[in-house]
Amino acid sequence: MAATHEAVNLAKIAAIAAHDKLATTITGLDVSGQMPLTDIFLIVSADNERQVQAIVEAVEDALREQAGTKAIRREGNGPGRWVLLDFGDIVVHAQHDDEKDFYDLERLWRDCPHLDLGVTGSQQS
Repeated sequence: MAATHEAVNLAKIAAIAAHDKLATTITGLDVSGQMPLTDIFLIVSADNERQVQAIVEAVEDALREQAGTKAIRREGNGPGRWVLLDFGDIVVHAQHDDEKDFYDLERLWRDCPHLDLGVTGSQQS
């Protein structure tokens, strides 16, 4: 089972918002075949807490303004090391680069297909 067209569109909007806020990495994973609760994990990172918070706010604003959707749940409002935004069809993990490297969600979900969202992070080629 592949991610829905609507989920891919939401992920693209969120990825562009993260890119515009200079996310260091942007990775989309189609988890629809492994997880019944969502279609896509969008994993974005930044090198400091303030940048993580800026990305989170930009993603929320973009999805609200362009797709008319807002987060069902937001976890990790603390120091901005890892914030999870649940939009139903997609879940955005905005992480500090250190947390991204330590938890390595891409490795944990390595069996899931990567999505081409049309953008890359500033440290990706």
